[in-house]
Amino acid sequence: MPCEAASRFLILYGSQRGQAQSLAEEICQQAAEHGFTADISCLSNQHNYNLDEIRPVVFVVSTTGDGDPPDTAQKFVRKIKNKSLPHDHFSHLRYALLALGDTNYANFCNGGKTIDSRLQQLGAKHFYATGHADDGTGLEIVVDPWIEGLWDALKKTFPSMATSDQQDAVLSDSTQDSFHKTASGQEKNKSDLEVDLHLLKLSEADSQKGKGIESDSRDVETVSAVLVASLKQSVPPLSQSALNVPALPASYLEVRLEQVSTEGEKVPSDKDGYHEVSISKAVQLTQDDAVKTAILLELDISEQNLVYQPGDAFDILCPNRASEVEELLLRLDLQTWKNCAVQVNLLKNSSKKAAKVPLHIPQNGSLQFILTWCLGIRSAPKKAFVRALVDFTQNGSEKRRLLELCSKEGSADYNSFVRDANVCLLDLLRAFPSCLPPLSLLFEHLPKLQPRAYSSASSSLQLPGKVHLVFNVVEFPARPEHPARTGLCTGWLAGHVSSILRRLGTVLASERPGTSALPKVHVRPRPSSTFHLPADPSVPVVMVGPGTGVAPFIGFLQQREKEREVNREATFGEMWLFFGCRHKDKDFLFREELERFVHNGTLSHLIVCFSRDEPDAAGTVSTPTYVQHNLRLHAKNVASILLKDKGCLYVCGDAKNMAKDVNDTLLEIIGNELQIDKLDAMKTVAGLREEKRYLQDIWS
Repeated sequence: MPCEAASRFLILYGSQRGQAQSLAEEICQQAAEHGFTADISCLSNQHNYNLDEIRPVVFVVSTTGDGDPPDTAQKFVRKIKNKSLPHDHFSHLRYALLALGDTNYANFCNGGKTIDSRLQQLGAKHFYATGHADDGTGLEIVVDPWIEGLWDALKKTFPSMATSDQQDAVLSDSTQDSFHKTASGQEKNKSDLEVDLHLLKLSEADSQKGKGIESDSRDVETVSAVLVASLKQSVPPLSQSALNVPALPASYLEVRLEQVSTEGEKVPSDKDGYHEVSISKAVQLTQDDAVKTAILLELDISEQNLVYQPGDAFDILCPNRASEVEELLLRLDLQTWKNCAVQVNLLKNSSKKAAKVPLHIPQNGSLQFILTWCLGIRSAPKKAFVRALVDFTQNGSEKRRLLELCSKEGSADYNSFVRDANVCLLDLLRAFPSCLPPLSLLFEHLPKLQPRAYSSASSSLQLPGKVHLVFNVVEFPARPEHPARTGLCTGWLAGHVSSILRRLGTVLASERPGTSALPKVHVRPRPSSTFHLPADPSVPVVMVGPGTGVAPFIGFLQQREKEREVNREATFGEMWLFFGCRHKDKDFLFREELERFVHNGTLSHLIVCFSRDEPDAAGTVSTPTYVQHNLRLHAKNVASILLKDKGCLYVCGDAKNMAKDVNDTLLEIIGNELQIDKLDAMKTVAGLREEKRYLQDIWS
């Protein structure tokens, strides 16, 4: 193995919500096991690294927004996009890049792709093929084999760093396919930890406590007929397989609880730009028998002087459920310590590279406060967390199942019963009662509790000092892995405003509470860089927003209505809105306001569809079901606006289905109108995106 100086490489990450950082740290941790020395830094900390040094660099970059690099990578991207840089600026650089994204969104992995393509333009060369990991199907499907193949690629790269460019290119090409070979199962890293099935057989006592299964002597087909895979148990062949499990993550935090009074703790309103504001109005926009409950909130932002434009969003801080925090404290036998002050320090002898105390965990905060406001206890545990839980589980069968869930062989079960089932730590602790992790493990593995973003549904021109937000109360039905529950933020908000909530067209039965009694919430503006009305009001606009996706377009229309009142001589382009919902009489959001916009000429065309309403009695009329069907019916108009009039298309709503269907319909419309094939249509649509005339505000 090469000496340390010759085997040192650099890891740089750009992370929005911590996933890229976590993977970068995992690579850093594994480096020592493979004989390498890794330095690690966030891309934003440019004083910590120097890309002029001759050593391999590994980038791990996520994507946010509408295909943008994460906030922590923005400065780096601006720097490398400097047009004054020569084409050979990075000709000395040999790098690998792991890009994270989600195929539910149009610009898959675009944050990583942006950096990758620019580095190539500046002369840098790959020493290992770029990985594109999809959070829509499971990051580990690409991440695990990519990391596994990285080490051989590095071993081949270090000698090449001192050779000629020609030799280096040959060596670089030879390592391009190592990731793909690993991903297809043609190669296997010998350093994988092999867990022998026989070390984890159920004891006779455990077997009797279980389902009455004769553990190893049963025929595979017989067992399969009796057992059904679940979070708690597997079936053959997984239950009888040797397992490749990740290495145990290094512990690095020491947590102490001190008997110090922490009463009176509040969420700091000025932290990270948040402001405490009153919720002055809450209206249920849907009927009680609608499939989903939509609620409009009016926030009073006048005292904070917050500025926003239609199309901007607001981040809302929400707490974890008090009942779930209490259950977790009880489960960890820490209920009597919940008001104690928490001290978090680094373990002195930790082997974790570049370890640091998480910034989102405050020193001297109470344990209850930290579990309520700081840690994402509802997040699905990553495989590394599941692996760490194994060592704090007493029961043999439970140990085995946890090892299966974090193993390569158990990836399908992990996706089905943990990731896709929205299982959280508390669900795992319910399923595996002998698991009792220390508090430090939670602090090491639980991510920061993230704010939730909601698009503004108003214009400050029409509602000065106020902003409207709209959301559906998300409901997760009961399933074997967890009980029924509502979305963390939407469920909390619905309960938080219950005292002032009224139905549309009604008033509160009791007297309106005074300002001091109004429910409050912590918010901060989240400006959009692009999702705004065109600067030129004469540019025509097509808006597609089914369900609560109509929210930003209410703001657009309020803004345009006021602009038309103020400047009657100006020329204003047409505004088309394609809206859809399930039932006309149950969940047609903003119906009266939209009809008013049509009546006064602000909205040129309101095209609606109702997916669950019965067709006409005669059954002779084929009614459009979804917004993409109406787009197809008005294809000539849409194509004319986008291709001839240089108009803009805005899409807001569900990424997984609606946004994809709308995109496919747009390709079809453009292909038919221009008489071109799908590839050329895709190029035309890509041009609309580059010109910022096809914009999305979507979520999954």
